[in-house]
Amino acid sequence: MNLALPALVPALLALGAAATLAAGKKAPGLARPLAIVPVAVSAVLALVVALQLGTGQALDAATRLTPTGGPDIALAIHLDGFSSLISVLVGLVATCVQVYSTAYLKEDPRYPSYAALVSLFTAAMFLVVYSGDLIVLLVGWEVMGICSYFLIGHHWETADARSASLKAFLVTKLGDVPFLFGIFLLGADARSFRIPDVLAAATDGKLGHPTLIALLLLAGVAGKSAQFPLHTWLPDAMAGPTPVSALIHAATMVAAGIYLVARLLPVFLLSGAALVVLAVMAAVTMIGSALCALAQDDLKRVLAYSTVGQLGYMAGALASGDREASVFHLVSHGAFKALLFLAAGVVIHAAHTNSISAMSRIPGLRKRVPDAYWTMGIALVALVGLPPFAGFFSKEAVLTAAEHAANGEAMTNGLGPASAVPEAAGWIVLISAALTALLTAAYATRLFLLAFHSPAVAAVEAPAADHEADAPYSPELDEADPATAEPPAMRWPLWVLAIPTMGFGVAGLRSDWLPALLDGGSLRPSGVTAVTGTGLAVVGVLLAYGAWRSATARLGAGRPSPAGVGRVPEQAGAPAAEVIAADPGRTLLGPLFGPARHGFGVDRLYSALFVRPVAGAARLVRFLDREVVETYVRGSGAGANLLGRAVRLAQTGNAQTYLSALLAGVVLLAILVAV
Repeated sequence: MNLALPALVPALLALGAAATLAAGKKAPGLARPLAIVPVAVSAVLALVVALQLGTGQALDAATRLTPTGGPDIALAIHLDGFSSLISVLVGLVATCVQVYSTAYLKEDPRYPSYAALVSLFTAAMFLVVYSGDLIVLLVGWEVMGICSYFLIGHHWETADARSASLKAFLVTKLGDVPFLFGIFLLGADARSFRIPDVLAAATDGKLGHPTLIALLLLAGVAGKSAQFPLHTWLPDAMAGPTPVSALIHAATMVAAGIYLVARLLPVFLLSGAALVVLAVMAAVTMIGSALCALAQDDLKRVLAYSTVGQLGYMAGALASGDREASVFHLVSHGAFKALLFLAAGVVIHAAHTNSISAMSRIPGLRKRVPDAYWTMGIALVALVGLPPFAGFFSKEAVLTAAEHAANGEAMTNGLGPASAVPEAAGWIVLISAALTALLTAAYATRLFLLAFHSPAVAAVEAPAADHEADAPYSPELDEADPATAEPPAMRWPLWVLAIPTMGFGVAGLRSDWLPALLDGGSLRPSGVTAVTGTGLAVVGVLLAYGAWRSATARLGAGRPSPAGVGRVPEQAGAPAAEVIAADPGRTLLGPLFGPARHGFGVDRLYSALFVRPVAGAARLVRFLDREVVETYVRGSGAGANLLGRAVRLAQTGNAQTYLSALLAGVVLLAILVAV
């Protein structure tokens, strides 16, 4: 293989980003072609690289960048089935996002800078995927972090976007600090930062601190992939443009942490304690995020919590020792979650609001957006995990991996002994993933029914409210005319992504297809988990549907249809009252509905434990600096000034005065000497 091909994939995007930014003001008409062409070419090159590499092959190439006095830093490429598969996903989703954005942000004056950042963001993810050196990988990791800060805060004129971008940056950096130390310690133990050398050292048992290394790396993964306890930034990141949400949630930033653990799984298999920690982290994330998703009113926040939970599935598969199942679900989820967000953008375009409660008051919404209605339905079925869509096969692969780990037969596929995975980790993941399957089906059904199938009587007479009064809400600026149908650039990416959403799952059924590209293990679901997982999903659908029917029937019997039904709400209006009474989430969650709606108070807890003490300490430092330190500084200046004034008073310019003072001084000295 010509090494120029994989090198060109991120390089073209970086050059495209620079060109888009440079041409943005002088030639705005070139911004869109410069945004689309490089990412499309890079996607094609990524596919060509994957096809040339083939299955069961790996390629390593490196050139030393600089000596460090210790392990050298190398510009290295590491290609195998995992990097090939994920790079194709990144290219596909990024291309769809760039095309979609040309219409979604058509009137945005800052589109050139937005498109340049999306290109740079994608280039950074390609760098993470293709890098064979941990330090170079870290560069891509951090570039994604700063790009996410600017993209989430694209609508910086709104307070929500500013605070969300700052929160995302700070929370992910909080995880990146121990992550950096973990990389340094890993390189010191392995005597190299090159990934093949690190994996060889792990296989040979040459790592002196595997548990500490794994835990430090998990801190960074928790931040980047929004796992508990560093998950709080992702729901608030919905204040950014919807295409950015699709890119971050599907194929780039949040996938980077999972990809890193999958790449370095032999290191984690050396520490059973780290695997148990990862399993607990995944379990809490899965269940907690699914409960939160069941209570949200903001459409994008439902999908955000869904992303957090599905990332928990991937982390759970890794804790069970099976990186094949994790990456399988990563790619499957990347397709249907990108589809969900882009379809949500079309719905928001038509409804002129993010609020599900407001959408429930618009009759015939599904007829206004037929493409989004059908593709979102397809993606939600894949999210629920019903056959024959991709989500079913990848979710069942995770459950099967957990089942094997719980039985002491972890599917490590030669990366380590099955005994390296504690059975406790398998049981934790299996039970939490099964419960999450039920909750996922419930919130997906709730979303679909409330947004598209709410009868007119399901609204309460509060036409001035755009969303529920107590619901967290992350509005984004929407300048689209809701009476205008979405342009083709916002429709055809939906159907492009619908193809892998429906058909990718079958790639794992035969050993000479997807498994041959990865580690060669089985991705076929076991009978027990397939029946259990699908049964729980069906139960979740039926529970949500039953609760919805009961609530709407009860409401319809007692309330007339309000006059405000059918009104297209104004964007981000102040809520006056609660407007979803026929919400199945209230029935299903009961007393948990309020806490789940507000993320179980995790943000408040962090504010009380960390934000307020730090802010108080900052105020104390400011007081000491301004009132104490500056007082001494000002005092010394004032003293010198007073002394200067006193000396200046003696300088009268009269020679007789000077001679009199000199004579007086001489007399005084003579007296002192005589005495």
